[in-house]
Amino acid sequence: MRELRKRPPQGLLFKGPKGIGKLDLAMRFAQSLLCEHPDESGFACGACPSCHWFGQGSHPDFRLLQPEALSLDGEESDSGKKPSKQISVDQVRGLSDFLGMTAHQGGRRAVVIHPAEAMNTNAANALLKNLEEPPQGLLFILVSHKPQQLLPTILSRCLSFALAAPDAASAERWLAEQGVERPADALAASGFSPLQAVALDEQLGGEERDKLLRAVRQPAALDVFALAEALQKTEQVLVVQWLQQWSYDLSSMKLAGRLRYHPGEEAAIRKLVEAVEPLNLARLQKYLQTAKREAQHTLNPKLFLESLLLSYRQLMLE
Repeated sequence: MRELRKRPPQGLLFKGPKGIGKLDLAMRFAQSLLCEHPDESGFACGACPSCHWFGQGSHPDFRLLQPEALSLDGEESDSGKKPSKQISVDQVRGLSDFLGMTAHQGGRRAVVIHPAEAMNTNAANALLKNLEEPPQGLLFILVSHKPQQLLPTILSRCLSFALAAPDAASAERWLAEQGVERPADALAASGFSPLQAVALDEQLGGEERDKLLRAVRQPAALDVFALAEALQKTEQVLVVQWLQQWSYDLSSMKLAGRLRYHPGEEAAIRKLVEAVEPLNLARLQKYLQTAKREAQHTLNPKLFLESLLLSYRQLMLE
């Protein structure tokens, strides 16, 4: 960090799995760049006026660019429309005044873009122009869960850092410190992303996930319509993701005798897959890939969930 702070490139890219703290790292690095009295390791002091402004979200030399859906934390916008999950070209162009100003204290400036793959094509092209000729002292910090979706020309202008998830033991200790009751189960259910594990433990979705898993353990007794009714207010993409994790473990148990996402369900899953053909498990995974794309644009959540659960039951019982 100290060397990067001395000679920052025109763009940085922090890439890695979702929920491992990439945004927090980007924000801390941006704060360290703007700090008036960083320590010997280059970390922000946390006490100077610059750090105070940064903590209050009002630093004149910093901008955070992210989708409206993240900025509003899922609430409706003033127009009453559903918040956008994209970073628009207008948001990128809205930086023009900021880019044209000099630094408040004659030092550096920083822009964090999160997640960078949320930029639509026009937004990405607008950013590229700024990356090619950035103003003196300005650093763009991109945070990405899916760097393969970024323009190659953007990737070529950024110094990339691939960040890995922490080992399971360290993550479980941290989750226990955060008050998560079953850290090992929460970590596995989140795909081994600690921050997502905390959210899974806190949100209503955790309860809904348990409801889904109790039902899919017994396909023959699965009441598709009652379960679809109970889940219709849950985000459809999330329901598909839960089924994808379940499907992965069904196949993993059938073919390799081990689990990834449901460590406490070994006996139930082993018994469940005994009579299921491997080909049907492969078909289920393929179907869920298509369903995940459709879930982002469904107009009738209940009908979508009914179709999803009916397909699961049929493939498990054939």
